[in-house]
Amino acid sequence: MKKVLVVVGPTAVGKTKISIELAKHYGIDIISGDSVAIYKRLDIGSAKPTQDEMDGVVHYLIDIKDPKDSYSAADFQREARKIMDERDLSLICGGTGLYIQSALFNYEFNAKARDLDFSKAYENYSNEELYKLLLEKDPDIDQTKLHPNNRKRVLRALEVKEELNESIHSFNHKNEPLYDYFIVYLSMERDKLYERINKRVDLMIQDGLLDEVKALYLDGIYPHAIGYQELVPYFDGDITLESAIEEIKKNTRHLAKRQETWFRHQMDSHFYIVDVSNIDKTINEIISDVDGWLKWEYI
Repeated sequence: MKKVLVVVGPTAVGKTKISIELAKHYGIDIISGDSVAIYKRLDIGSAKPTQDEMDGVVHYLIDIKDPKDSYSAADFQREARKIMDERDLSLICGGTGLYIQSALFNYEFNAKARDLDFSKAYENYSNEELYKLLLEKDPDIDQTKLHPNNRKRVLRALEVKEELNESIHSFNHKNEPLYDYFIVYLSMERDKLYERINKRVDLMIQDGLLDEVKALYLDGIYPHAIGYQELVPYFDGDITLESAIEEIKKNTRHLAKRQETWFRHQMDSHFYIVDVSNIDKTINEIISDVDGWLKWEYI
């Protein structure tokens, strides 16, 4: 069975550096598992690694789609597996849990590809209105797995319900891994993590996030992703910049909490507390455990 090392965790925890060091140690490439980094022009807000940060490590599934294109977990499943099936050991880095789970496990998607016109039909609905509509059409949906602010997922649930008259959970999820996987979940004390998230957002603003989102906005592109969706009301003149930035920070913190809960309950994950003062110590702890999983010897 092919082996897959997965590095996940919240924004600002150090995934990029740690995954690149692991890739260099094992002599492998990195598959991005991030649902935003796949899009061109969504650079600062998605915290894509720069060429300098990549340090010569090849990265797949970054900048492969125009921001107006649709991309689903089924697309990621197909493309990631094509890469993984060619290697004895692969490395996925990214925080999108459904993407990673669908790639590693025997998921079978029944619904057809996303219809962009479907989303346009509901563009005037607020997140709350959209979620209320979904509950009316699919009252049995598992609300613990679908947050009202995950607009893209709520829209997809509506689309699947109308297309198949079934719940979004209608695709077959067989609890059967197709790969021998080892998930590294990078964590941090909550106060420290939240402080780093807030600083990361401030740095993104300094690095030009406003210009990045404004260029997309002027082209009629409104990504439903944290760091982008919060700035649209500011460009519309409905809220202040300070309020928009605070929303980005708040939503990023909430996402970090949901991500950790998801990986604790949905997948067999190994949790590591990142020591930012001595990140090499964290990396060495991970390598020691991964070596035991691989049962390979490295010089």
